[in-house]
Amino acid sequence: MTTQTPARSNAALFETARAVIPGGVDSPVRAFGSVGGTPRFITSASGARVRDTEGRDYVDLVGSWGPALLGHAHPGVVEAVREAAWRGLSFGAPTEAETLLAQEVRRRVPAAERVRLVSTGTEATMTAVRLARGATGRDLVVKLAGCYHGHSDGLLAAAGSGVATAGLPGSAGVPQMVAAQTLVLPYNDLPALEACLEQRGQEVAAVILEGAAANMGVVPPLPGYTAGVRRLTAQHGALMILDEVLTGFRVGPAGWWGLEAVEGWVADGQGGPVPGSTHSARIWPASTAEASWVPDLLTFGKVIGGGVPLAAVGGRADVMDLLAPLGPVYQAGTLSGSPLATAAGLATLELADDQVYRAVDAASAQVGQVVSEALSAQGVAHRVQRAGSLFSVMFGDSAASSGVHDYEGAQAQETWRFAPFFHAFLREGVALPPSVFEAWFVSAAHDEEAVEAIAAAAPAAARAAAQARPDRQG
Repeated sequence: MTTQTPARSNAALFETARAVIPGGVDSPVRAFGSVGGTPRFITSASGARVRDTEGRDYVDLVGSWGPALLGHAHPGVVEAVREAAWRGLSFGAPTEAETLLAQEVRRRVPAAERVRLVSTGTEATMTAVRLARGATGRDLVVKLAGCYHGHSDGLLAAAGSGVATAGLPGSAGVPQMVAAQTLVLPYNDLPALEACLEQRGQEVAAVILEGAAANMGVVPPLPGYTAGVRRLTAQHGALMILDEVLTGFRVGPAGWWGLEAVEGWVADGQGGPVPGSTHSARIWPASTAEASWVPDLLTFGKVIGGGVPLAAVGGRADVMDLLAPLGPVYQAGTLSGSPLATAAGLATLELADDQVYRAVDAASAQVGQVVSEALSAQGVAHRVQRAGSLFSVMFGDSAASSGVHDYEGAQAQETWRFAPFFHAFLREGVALPPSVFEAWFVSAAHDEEAVEAIAAAAPAAARAAAQARPDRQG
């Protein structure tokens, strides 16, 4: 019998990592900074579960922060990557798979008339902003408080997500002259955008917004808001950039654009869909003529790469063709459209059929319901807010009674309830995103057994939230 070396503990691995990696992690929210305690070092994952270095399994509601639409290590995706790897890891030359993936994106989202593959969501949004400036000859960009568009210098102001978790207004290292090129307005506030564009519209190259805000917790756009952004940008000659890095191909087969602009999804007073308005799970709309609004540019990430680093920017052909080598807007990447990433992305999108989206929608509704019922049983004021299958829990009387519609409301919730809530779930074998400002992700692999495990853990987590106090975290 072979003697195996005992696995090192999470704490030991974290201590070692901090000696060589800043903060011990390669992305800030993984450090458990807002919830306290020791991050779990994952050694493997399958379906709806992950396993840490100590051999403990967790029902996973992080989902690699979005890509795991089908569940972890789906055999079809793993096999596609394996076959691609045998052919070579990287060529620095075009491959047919890049074209096939771009075609699949355009088939699902006809608003993406041209598609450029890149490696990260940050790179996609950075490229979209550069394109908008190149197309308009203007410098200013409008972003919305609480929306996160990656960590490029000009888009970190009031960025939600990890920035909100750390309580930072932006980031050190961003020159003031760069930050001054970004105007930050409140989310879900059309009058504020209208006033801004009336005053400075001739200087604004683009307005960038998430399809549905999911980096200050999940905050869907109010009815008519996104269409209003489209109307105002067109009126003032600015481009509209729809950031679907999170929502793209996750909340529906054509992402948020397909869900809202084509299928007519709108939020009700509870942050959920109005009955009869949910998407029909068609794999793609026939054309942009079916849509009530069409953005100029879109960015994609997460699901499009199936768990391997890949993202994309797409949009109007005349704008996209300004990219080099056709036009004067430069963008390049040695590993853009890598063979492994395009293989994973193609396999994921090919497998993401009607049945997958129905399963994800159903699992999302079930998990949200069991968690909400457990919190209500303990008298914890809260609201589960939804944007398609994305959801998160907002704590407090104000959230419960009126919902959260902007960054100010997200920050005003009873955030101190989340850390004990999180750790109680973790002790019971359920891994939540380690921040109250993050969306929860389910997959098609979250079956009845996974939902039952979450339901069994929810009462203990709800009690921990009920017993929480503002001056006591963790």
